[in-house]
Amino acid sequence: MSSLLKISEAGTLALHAAALLAANSQKHLSVHDIAVTLHASEHHLAKVLQRLTKAGIVVSVRGPKGGFLLAKPPENFSLLEVFEAMEGPIGEPKCLLSLETCAVGRCMMGDAFVQINDLIRDRLKNANLSQFKRC
Repeated sequence: MSSLLKISEAGTLALHAAALLAANSQKHLSVHDIAVTLHASEHHLAKVLQRLTKAGIVVSVRGPKGGFLLAKPPENFSLLEVFEAMEGPIGEPKCLLSLETCAVGRCMMGDAFVQINDLIRDRLKNANLSQFKRC
């Protein structure tokens, strides 16, 4: 079944890996450990973590006891920051047919896509990684 909301695999991996790092904030997690937990490709996950490192969301620690950690406490990162580190800024929704002016006179969806877009942006902005910390 199809879904209206589409998030890339990289975006999904970034959100889940960051949540996993928040839940395990007291220890380093390796690419392998995260990939096994998320049932993901280590190679793809390594690229995602590299981008999150470049964005300043995670830090990489080398060595046998190394791995990845969040760069700051989980409450300092919104899900929107993590998402946009992978996907870029959430833009305004466009015409389903990529037209400047609707061929049928007005958009059949009205402002629904704008409202949904704003809802998702606000939800990601107002949620932070501390929600995934273990007690």
